[in-house]
Amino acid sequence: MARTWTMADASAAGLRRRSLALLLLLLVAAGHAVAGASGIRVDPIRLPSSAAFREAPAFRNGDECPPPGSPEGRVDVAMTLDANYLRGTMAAVFSILQHTACPESPDPLARSAPRSRTWNQRHRFDPSRVRGRISRSVRHALDQPLNYARIYLADTLPAGVRRVIYLDSDVVVVDDVRKLWSVDLEGHVVAAPEYCHANFTKYFTDAFWSDADLSATFRGRRPCYFNTGVMVMDVAKWRLGGYTRRVEEWMAVQKRKRIYHLGSLPPFLLVLAGDIKAVDHRWNQHGLGGDNMEGKCRSLHPGPISLLHWSGKGKPWLRLDSRKPCTVDYLWAPYDLYKAAATALEE
Repeated sequence: MARTWTMADASAAGLRRRSLALLLLLLVAAGHAVAGASGIRVDPIRLPSSAAFREAPAFRNGDECPPPGSPEGRVDVAMTLDANYLRGTMAAVFSILQHTACPESPDPLARSAPRSRTWNQRHRFDPSRVRGRISRSVRHALDQPLNYARIYLADTLPAGVRRVIYLDSDVVVVDDVRKLWSVDLEGHVVAAPEYCHANFTKYFTDAFWSDADLSATFRGRRPCYFNTGVMVMDVAKWRLGGYTRRVEEWMAVQKRKRIYHLGSLPPFLLVLAGDIKAVDHRWNQHGLGGDNMEGKCRSLHPGPISLLHWSGKGKPWLRLDSRKPCTVDYLWAPYDLYKAAATALEE
């Protein structure tokens, strides 16, 4: 029987046969947590436990699926994982499996759960990588080391991983994730939905825009906002291009001169905005958690939806537990495997 910690095959009509591998990045235990810098409070990192979660329904492969163990066309999905966001991660994984045609077959490269019919790989992110690099942002959750793990995906994942889909823990996928995987990056290192109508200047301070040398980084580019919670990354190209170092260089500038306010997003924009492969907006219906200060309710944007994203301060599991949910939170609830939540919804 399939469980939520899984690596599974995916195949559907009209798509090339592929297996789905969930690569979960596990932040090291509290005893090794990085100390806060510049007055930033770093939350204790608790090791996650699945004891509080219901077992997911059994998943069965369709007739068109490749045989178990087939290495054919693997799809790698990476998500960060700690106890603070475990409930969201479990729901996200469950949603991916529900909308994948071949969820039962294990990936042959994973060997960490020999008693299960499905598999996972966990790769530890060392929070010391960001020691002294994090600057205080507008929201405490954005200052946590694990929020920066996406910068270090290429260094954390196995050398054989050449492409990966990165997803935040506050998403649910309502389409076959292989459609996102199959996007042609056309030589770019990252693909993501791009929002050129957004006011790009607001992501950086006046100190940045008034500095001719700093703002010149966008010369020759048409920079547009993109959300780093949903990305397809060419890991091999990221490694070869030294993109981790390039992002870190902007984090170092931020430590000397306040040029942005929003955690790990702005240094990504500084390096990549205007130089990514644009993906259909249906793959990131973001902002459902409201803004970063109050987290007020928001409605869905018009148009087709493949992925719902509760970016912002408000998280659906917290609002549902408080009995003050937003309407969009009921779209997340069916994927919630937390035991206490099932009781509350039945009341």
